[in-house]
Amino acid sequence: MSFWRVFTSTVAAFFGVQTEQNRQKDFQSHSPLPFIIMGIILAIGLVLTLILIVNQVLS
Repeated sequence: MSFWRVFTSTVAAFFGVQTEQNRQKDFQSHSPLPFIIMGIILAIGLVLTLILIVNQVLS
């Protein structure tokens, strides 16, 4: 799977807007590891973004 496919699929699932058709394609993948890694990266990015926003608001 391409990086872009994993990224868009993970973002869609992250926000709960993944279509059933795309979910089925994702589950046909050989390994869930790219989705797990991308999910961790996106979660860390979200937390860091929220920390940055809060720090900007409070300063």
